[in-house]
Amino acid sequence: MESIDTELAARIRLDIINGTYGEFERLSEAQLCETHSVSRTPVRLALRMLEHEGLIRRNEGRGYFVNSPTVADIMKAVQVRGHLESLAARLMAQSPGRDNLLPNLEAAIDEIDRLIALGDLSDASLRRLQQQNAIIHKTVLDGCGNEFVGFTCQRISHLPMLEVGSMVFDRQVLSTKDGVERSLFRLKIGNSQHKVILEAIQKGDAIRAEGMMREHSNTMIEYIEVFEKRNEKLTVADLVSYSGFQLPHAESDAEKPA
Repeated sequence: MESIDTELAARIRLDIINGTYGEFERLSEAQLCETHSVSRTPVRLALRMLEHEGLIRRNEGRGYFVNSPTVADIMKAVQVRGHLESLAARLMAQSPGRDNLLPNLEAAIDEIDRLIALGDLSDASLRRLQQQNAIIHKTVLDGCGNEFVGFTCQRISHLPMLEVGSMVFDRQVLSTKDGVERSLFRLKIGNSQHKVILEAIQKGDAIRAEGMMREHSNTMIEYIEVFEKRNEKLTVADLVSYSGFQLPHAESDAEKPA
């Protein structure tokens, strides 16, 4: 189970990302203690975590001010993650121990194929797809042999769409038959890219593995750009809803990536 300060940091983090607190708004320890019914010690620890993530900054005097991420910030972070994952794919293809992890990739890819064939994009199915996608991306990060790659990805994973293996779905799109069909087609393309990455890693083709993973990761940026073309101005709250971003403690065991 998570510690009180970690859970509290998750709550405050989501409030910041959702816009509950305004940009440059001062965070009061006393107010946070009252709001969340906790003592000052976990509040101080939680605030230090959020400062480390860059979501708040220390005032020159006392206290902290909110430093809310923007859509542009998230776009930049997605680019960074894409480069890190493509590096991980290249390193894994060069790793002599890669064969031990290939069954994990194969099983997750097969399960995604099975779920796509069902044509069901209910919440339960989306969670299962998310779990399998997370297995694929986490396996590549863990199997690359360079722990700093995964460590750096983890440092930005608190942002919407930045959790390892994140998938994005617009519920407005999924409310129509045509939207579901288009989403299923997008999933087929994404899993086809997974298969190319797997094959390249199997063959030790580092260049191919890196190139395809970079192309695969860029689809997240393309999806964000699609949202930006709407009449309404895209907000961070939109990205939260599209990525299914939620408090870790609020997930059930069935919702957590395997």
